[in-house]
Amino acid sequence: MSFFAILLALVLEQARPLKNNNLIFVTTERWASWVARTFDAGTRQQAWITWCITVVAPAVLVMLAHWILEFSLGWLFAALWNVALLYTTLGFRQFSHHFTGIREALESADEDKARELLAQWQQVHVGQIPRSEIVRHVIEYSVIAAHRHVFGVFFWYAALSIIGLGPVGAVLYRLTEFAQRKWQQSTHEGPLGSDVLRSVAARAWLAMDWLPSRMTALGFAIVGSFEDAMDGWRNHAQNFPEDNDGVILAATAGAINIRLGGAALQPHNDQKDSPQTPGGTSTPGRAPDVAHFAQVVGLVWRTVIMWLVLIALLTMANLMG
Repeated sequence: MSFFAILLALVLEQARPLKNNNLIFVTTERWASWVARTFDAGTRQQAWITWCITVVAPAVLVMLAHWILEFSLGWLFAALWNVALLYTTLGFRQFSHHFTGIREALESADEDKARELLAQWQQVHVGQIPRSEIVRHVIEYSVIAAHRHVFGVFFWYAALSIIGLGPVGAVLYRLTEFAQRKWQQSTHEGPLGSDVLRSVAARAWLAMDWLPSRMTALGFAIVGSFEDAMDGWRNHAQNFPEDNDGVILAATAGAINIRLGGAALQPHNDQKDSPQTPGGTSTPGRAPDVAHFAQVVGLVWRTVIMWLVLIALLTMANLMG
């Protein structure tokens, strides 16, 4: 079921991508905000309770619904439930329009528009960074987005669905990522979550993403230049401020021989420790250029195909077993 659910969800997402202001995303944002305001008391125990209510409670409901559908109505209804949830948690089209717009602006030599689109996408101060830096940041943000929207969801969905937990892995992963990102944001009344809540959410996300990030890096190494990607992973991952993201970016740099890393862009909310901001010391490799966009796209899609084949084999083995 895992392979067919993922494949169908990807096809549906390519044909009819969800809009950014769709009901599911808006409801999730309101849910996370309401739980933080209601249960976050600034202590570590309350912070973990708040996180569990926000992330674990919906995942448990999703798992129970999967079991009810599977055992009362049959596997077909459970499969449709899996596809529906993967459709909302998985997909390139949730971020690829940003990548496409900036690439088209750069190909048209409209660097001002490219800077504007980059600033809007990541809510960062761009200033007058040169063309190569625009390309570098777009590649870094796009690779991390591909991991969080596709490969991380792949991993946890496949890992937990094989043992009968249905789509709970995909929901857990996406909600964990969303919670740490949402509670880092500030409103006109101040930060949405307390310092303790933000710390707890960041720790939970670091743990949840530790293994998927390394599987993504391994995938890039296998379909790219393996030796260079592994060398980058070993020697340059620490150049980036976020451990998990650093592994992915260092492997990407080696896989296609491109220089990534360097000065990070400053978020509009002035939170310099934002987990969304790549940066640090540069890796070895060629200077980023627009031509590298095609290489990055090829790297990502080859990795998608590789993991789809692997999941198909695991699904077949599970059915035969």
